[in-house]
Amino acid sequence: MQILSKKSVLLLVVLVCVASAAAWQLGRRNTQTAAFQTARVSRGELLVTINATGTVEPEEVIDVGAQVAGQILTFGKDASGKPVDYGSVVEAGTVLARIDDSLYAADVAQATAQVQSSTAGVTRATADLEQLKAKLFQAERDWQRAQQLGPSEALSQASFDGYQAAYKTAAANVAVGEATIQQAWASLAQAEANLSRSQRNLGLCTIKAPVKGVIIDRRVNIGQTVVASLNAPSLFLIAKDLTRIQVWVAVNEADIGKIKPGLAVSFTVDAFPGETFQGQVGKVRLNAAMTQNVVTYTVEIKTDNANGRLLPYLTANVNFELDHLADALLAPNAALRWTPAADQVAPEFREAYAKAGDKKARRAEAQGPAAKSGHGPGKGAKSPVLWVLEGQYVRPLEVRGGQSDGSMTAVEGDGLTEGLAVVTGQQTGGSDKPAAASNPFAPQFPGRSSNSKPQ
Repeated sequence: MQILSKKSVLLLVVLVCVASAAAWQLGRRNTQTAAFQTARVSRGELLVTINATGTVEPEEVIDVGAQVAGQILTFGKDASGKPVDYGSVVEAGTVLARIDDSLYAADVAQATAQVQSSTAGVTRATADLEQLKAKLFQAERDWQRAQQLGPSEALSQASFDGYQAAYKTAAANVAVGEATIQQAWASLAQAEANLSRSQRNLGLCTIKAPVKGVIIDRRVNIGQTVVASLNAPSLFLIAKDLTRIQVWVAVNEADIGKIKPGLAVSFTVDAFPGETFQGQVGKVRLNAAMTQNVVTYTVEIKTDNANGRLLPYLTANVNFELDHLADALLAPNAALRWTPAADQVAPEFREAYAKAGDKKARRAEAQGPAAKSGHGPGKGAKSPVLWVLEGQYVRPLEVRGGQSDGSMTAVEGDGLTEGLAVVTGQQTGGSDKPAAASNPFAPQFPGRSSNSKPQ
């Protein structure tokens, strides 16, 4: 009997311990509260920008081509005496390359011979005309004497008619001689034109720089044959002045209305990390382009490159500076996006919060599925709301939102002060550190709660 009593006491003690442990664990889980992540409202500068990607381009580029066909024989010399190549500095008139001119030299020789032949034809036609004029003079005098005598015993009718016919024939021959001279002059003009064209083609075998600049592209090699047909083949690309350079940026149609000439711009290039370059909008091109149903416009940005550091065709990450606020209250965008659960709102604000949520739900229902994204009245509401800690709850603070740079937003409102802590997210477990991501397939042990991610 005494032994049974000891066993009963021991069993009772074990049950009490188990019950105490269970009660402690249940109390721990019930008293576990949400820990809010907060950030402070700050005062400072806000730069509102539009981000885009562009390409560094020379301000003026001349494409030097070949107007004749032939084989590239040699390259010319640049300002330093070296063969023309990438990066060579050339003056206007500098020989860039020479094309084989043997065929064009033969054409010049042939055209020159034709000009000489046509010149001789003019000389001969002129001499023939003088002979015809002399014959006309003789025939005219004979005809005059025949008219004085008339048909008579001294001059037969046949002779009279013969003098008359001879005069008319000589006059006609003079007209033919004058026409022959005109034809000879025309042949000479045609031959001279052919000679000029042949000489021009011969001169085009020497490719010269049309302007002073820098060779940024050489597209032929010695021994290569160029063929000029409908389009002149491109041989060299010359940048006229690399101290003046542009950035061509493709801007989405949704943002193009905010871009105006003279707008300040800053940009970076991967070639010089950590360095920011300045410029301004020069013009907005009107010839839009469509890529994958997205309409973009090309914006030209002017910038100074006096030191020559910016190289053609670098990729530029551009920020169009739309607005600059020097002294504004700034709140994190995460604070404007976050909304609490109903039981996290301070009791005196819950009713208004619930009504606002119902109103938003009805509005989203009327607008369709596209308006149902998010939860709580803060997201999609008419006025932005910041949530401020009040004990273990949060209370709403309506503000007026302004410009945003993507991470911070300028805000105004009653009760909004610099340094005010606003909620940006939450986590369970009472830890100040953000909750770690949990694996949904990991086993769940009693007494261990899974942390929720900050919203």
